[in-house]
Amino acid sequence: MIDVAKLKAVNAARWAAMQIDPALATSLDRVAARLIDAAAKARYATVAAQTGVPWFIIAVIHEREASQSWAANLAQGDPWNAVSVHVPKGQGPFKSWEDAAVNALAHSPPYAAHWRDWSAGGALTLLEQYNGLGYAARGVPSPYLWAGTNQYKSGKYIADGHYDPNAVDHQFGCAALISRMAAADRSINLGAAA
Repeated sequence: MIDVAKLKAVNAARWAAMQIDPALATSLDRVAARLIDAAAKARYATVAAQTGVPWFIIAVIHEREASQSWAANLAQGDPWNAVSVHVPKGQGPFKSWEDAAVNALAHSPPYAAHWRDWSAGGALTLLEQYNGLGYAARGVPSPYLWAGTNQYKSGKYIADGHYDPNAVDHQFGCAALISRMAAADRSINLGAAA
């Protein structure tokens, strides 16, 4: 069993010590700019208003789960207009991307719409739970959060239940994305207290 309070403290400390890999900064900034684009932000804000999940948290989940595809479900990247085949399975179809996103945040583990700690440690822990706590159980940084930063080098689940310590996650982690998004959009604040 993972001690969530301890994981929040670990993630807060990692956030405070995090540095972006300079070799990835330009590519990372391009993705961050896409996520904070006014049209995208408006769609995220619509879902945020219905769930209480900050819009930028929704944005990074969307990037990690679906490479920001508006045709894909926030829950797992399956098409939102069909019944999902990946975990969580059997959901949908939905009327819109927004309806699917609200469902993912309110009715699927870890039930992000019920989360209230949007401090750095709290938000990053919710994001880690969204992907699964397999990395925390191993005592290693989750690439879902830390890929693209000095907090992550290698180790990845390459299939459900199959961890490869030498595999490298090439997607940008949520922490790296939020950091670069916040540098360009001052409305983003991951440092607020719980």
